Amino acid sequence: VEEQRARWERKRSRTAKELLETEHKYLEQLDLVVTFFVTILKAKGTLKPAVLETIFGPLETIHSASHVLSLHLERGNLGPGLENFCENLELYGHYAENLEQANKTLKEQLRKNKSFRRFKKLQEARPQFRGKKLEDLLPLPLQRLHQYKHFLRDLLENTSPDSAEYQKLAKAAKSVSEVSRWVQDIVHKRENSLQLLRVQKMLKGQKTQVFTPGRWYIREGWLLVVPSKGEELKRRMFFLFSDILIATKPCHPLHPLNSNKLACQAVYPLHQCIVDKVFGHTQSQGGLLSLSFPHKTLLLMSSDQQDINDWYQSLTAAVR
Repeated sequence: VEEQRARWERKRSRTAKELLETEHKYLEQLDLVVTFFVTILKAKGTLKPAVLETIFGPLETIHSASHVLSLHLERGNLGPGLENFCENLELYGHYAENLEQANKTLKEQLRKNKSFRRFKKLQEARPQFRGKKLEDLLPLPLQRLHQYKHFLRDLLENTSPDSAEYQKLAKAAKSVSEVSRWVQDIVHKRENSLQLLRVQKMLKGQKTQVFTPGRWYIREGWLLVVPSKGEELKRRMFFLFSDILIATKPCHPLHPLNSNKLACQAVYPLHQCIVDKVFGHTQSQGGLLSLSFPHKTLLLMSSDQQDINDWYQSLTAAVR
């Protein structure tokens, strides 16, 4: 038991030391943004207050909370320091919610506002920035949140459940985990929206509405459609979403506007679909999938075994 305790203590000290060292580095970088951008821009009035608020969000408050945490860590007040820090954790969620708009507004200002463009270039040229741009520094809080999660898990694992600090660490770890999930959700939703927009842009015309609330993008790829009568196989590009499967074919290469787009041929709702593997258990031959809808059966083929297996799994998961 004594050996185990000593081992825990060593690991715990190592983690606490690493947490403090990385917190200092994180603070240094936040400091660059707050000192050389936020504070000076407020004083100069180069950006309107609302624009400044949109680009930097609650970064100043995040910076102060981090500063207080590092003071606690320096004094070895791990539990109380983290407990106090967790009261400001929601800021990270709000920061994540605002980040997309922040990047959009920053790009807009760089395009329209000549004095801000010049100011940004001058600040980034300072030796403290070491070649980093403002765009590289703005996502830092979200990267740091991810690190906090791992540090807290390690600290908790190496703290004796009987110690006074254990409860505080457990509470802090739970809070960080919840906010981290919230931020992950925001990131996933944003990535999904970008995928839906990308597919929408690939399709000719606006008749097929890809962008629908609650719809999730799953995958895309070329498959061969096996016709019911003995005609030849048709190569089609398929897009699979959480509720529909879209079949498309390339537009004519000489079309003046849509030569690089895809024409939508059919939209299959998945809620009444039954997916079966017709064959595809042999390694060399690829495979065939049967998709049965109320008024149609679709036979899809690929010569790649792995590809048809992946499609089968994705389709059955989507239907389920």
